[in-house]
Amino acid sequence: MTKIVSAEGSSKVSQQLTSAFCIACNSNSEPISATEADKQLALIPNWHIKTRDNIMILEREFTFKNYKLAWTFANKVSTLAESEGHHPAILLEWGKVTVTWWPHTISGLHQNDFICAAKTEQLL
Repeated sequence: MTKIVSAEGSSKVSQQLTSAFCIACNSNSEPISATEADKQLALIPNWHIKTRDNIMILEREFTFKNYKLAWTFANKVSTLAESEGHHPAILLEWGKVTVTWWPHTISGLHQNDFICAAKTEQLL
């Protein structure tokens, strides 16, 4: 289980990603290479690349002291998603939020996923 998160962890996130903005992704967009994905992943500690239903995803579980704190965080992620035009899966549970970023139009991860993951860290 992931330990309770703190604002301190967010300071380690790369400004390279947090200062970028998502670009519109369509079916002609190219996913980033595995090498590039590994480089980007190094910039966002605690996130993991997984494959679910043959689709690569970028995921992190955040834990909180109670449901209300988790709910507040999930709402912040929703606001971020709207502002970036890129929408994750958000699983809200008692004291836990799992955020999963992936492009919905291509097979493979896109730079947008890493940008949004880094910006998610800033919400802590």
